[in-house]
Amino acid sequence: MQVKLSSHGYYIDHPDPEAGEQLMADALGVADRDAMNGILRQLVKASMNRQKPNAVTLSFMISMIRSIKPRDAVEAMLVAQMVSVHVMAMRSAYHLAKAEDIASQDSAGRALGRLARTFPAQMEALNRYRTSSEPAITVQNVSVQDGGNAIVGNVTQHTSVVVSDNSGAPAVTDAHMPEIPDRGAEAPDSVAAKRQAQA
Repeated sequence: MQVKLSSHGYYIDHPDPEAGEQLMADALGVADRDAMNGILRQLVKASMNRQKPNAVTLSFMISMIRSIKPRDAVEAMLVAQMVSVHVMAMRSAYHLAKAEDIASQDSAGRALGRLARTFPAQMEALNRYRTSSEPAITVQNVSVQDGGNAIVGNVTQHTSVVVSDNSGAPAVTDAHMPEIPDRGAEAPDSVAAKRQAQA
């Protein structure tokens, strides 16, 4: 499945046009045909070189989007921006490499610097968005003694480790555990003394 350019715009090269559109929508991480066509039109314009869309650049951009695997419309838009910024950065690097005067070098160098700083910021935004939609596990007040084991989950009480389950209740630790006497472990001398006192 590829996107081909024509004199009238572009089309998805697939034996079954409807299946091709669905495959492309899935690859771009969008839900419907309108969103898919919107992203593709933007990519075609971003691929332009000397006033004409570039088929090789467009194929590269779509391939990169498919590799990153956007999972929804927000990620689809952000990833489309990321690949576009990368293409522009490489174009600026090319202009910088072939610049023959100071003004051209300065212009291409400034553009490359801005784009190179933008790309990692976009990556960070994508990572933040992806992790914000995943369930978080909050662990509080964990104390593991030498040779002990930590248990992560819904734990109500453990003599070495207490894990908060976000219930809002204060955690119970060893320092707050009430001492409970062991009746079966009384010293033999104290048992004998009690018997003598009862006799």
